[in-house]
Amino acid sequence: MFDLIALLADGDFHSGSDLGSKLGISRAAIWKRIQRVTEELGITVQSVPGKGYRLAQPIQMLCKGTIQYSAPTLPVFVFNSIDSTNEQAKRLLPTCNAPLVVFAEHQTQGKGRRGREWVSPFAQNLYLSFVWPVTAGLNQIDGLSLVVGLAVLKSIKRVSGIEAQLKWPNDVLIDGRKVAGILLELLGDPAELCHVVIGIGVNINMLDSSDAIDQDWTSLIKEVGERIDRVAFAQMILEELDLYLEKQKKYGFSSMRAEWLAYSAWQGRSVQLQMGNNSVQGQVLGVGDKGEICLLVDGEERKYLGGEISLRLQHDS
Repeated sequence: MFDLIALLADGDFHSGSDLGSKLGISRAAIWKRIQRVTEELGITVQSVPGKGYRLAQPIQMLCKGTIQYSAPTLPVFVFNSIDSTNEQAKRLLPTCNAPLVVFAEHQTQGKGRRGREWVSPFAQNLYLSFVWPVTAGLNQIDGLSLVVGLAVLKSIKRVSGIEAQLKWPNDVLIDGRKVAGILLELLGDPAELCHVVIGIGVNINMLDSSDAIDQDWTSLIKEVGERIDRVAFAQMILEELDLYLEKQKKYGFSSMRAEWLAYSAWQGRSVQLQMGNNSVQGQVLGVGDKGEICLLVDGEERKYLGGEISLRLQHDS
């Protein structure tokens, strides 16, 4: 199925006989594969008598060799369709030394924070998981999601020229709409060697809305009005991750706190902080040296940090 998609990726018409010849299968088999492409991946394939088949929109598939060029010593894995890059990274870790990175064209069970689905249409966005070894104690991961947010933001700036903003603790926004998200999972014993799986999803060339997305979202193609080179973006994000994770390991989040605050989307805003079944309302003062959110609550500054914390705009009363 994926070899057929690669032949159709240019968006031009290809006859059934030509496709069958290149793949060594019959025209009837081509038709069956076209059906699978539509049903399993949601890709629209147009069929015109006398012309053949073409994708409704051309796509660019990830090229492992080109991505690897930006990180020659990093194990890079590229999959066509998997459950999620985070889960695949966990499966690879026992037999492959970290750091390593997993990319996927499509996820069937893409994960966001707090069990949400991460919508993952085939070859439209970027889905990756970077496995980072924690070798300098748990202080090494203080504020890590904020640091990764900076790396994503810088990559967006490089590929599109857009100045994005950061929403604590792990979202990247453009004009208030979510364009990227980050999910961290800690593996292993913190007292010994452990790893962080850094899951990143960036909306790049996605145009259509999905009922599964329960918040305002955007994509780079919607913002700039033209298709973005996904392979170039993959290269850039590995370069930025390498830079920012090295800073994190050597100097900690406190060394990048001022930089993060310069891109803070909700600085000074009245917000509601949700922690499980409990919530707190306050005004955003900033973030602390460990990446905690600092709120003005009942006239005093309070700091909050935890994996179940989510930040949402307070509804106007």
